[in-house]
Amino acid sequence: MRLSRKSEYACLALIELAEHYDTGYRRTADIAAAREIPRNYLEQILLILKRTGYVSSARGAEGGYKLCKPPGEITLAEILRLMDGALAPVESASKYFYEHTPIENSEKLLGIFRDIRGYISDKLEKTTFADLV
Repeated sequence: MRLSRKSEYACLALIELAEHYDTGYRRTADIAAAREIPRNYLEQILLILKRTGYVSSARGAEGGYKLCKPPGEITLAEILRLMDGALAPVESASKYFYEHTPIENSEKLLGIFRDIRGYISDKLEKTTFADLV
């Protein structure tokens, strides 16, 4: 499993929003500055998170973005899947993004990659953004 910049920045943005969950909206510029995320890239990520129901936005002086759910209800796994797809190191070991791959020719090798996927997905499914603040 390898995280894209998009996933890394999405996680950082959500941590920032989780830290300010009870204080209302956070401006894009404030999130970008606090987490050192390029603003244009952050805006694209926030639009994805808004379209999928993780954040909401408001315009105006008091506007910005905020989480739609409590940080304890958003897992790392769901955000990483949203941004990057499968958590498995190869698609044939994936539960949600299965595709045939050459590794299927070796059941033992495939088993190792399924074990790795299992460990990674278990850890990420059990970790929420509340755990990261």
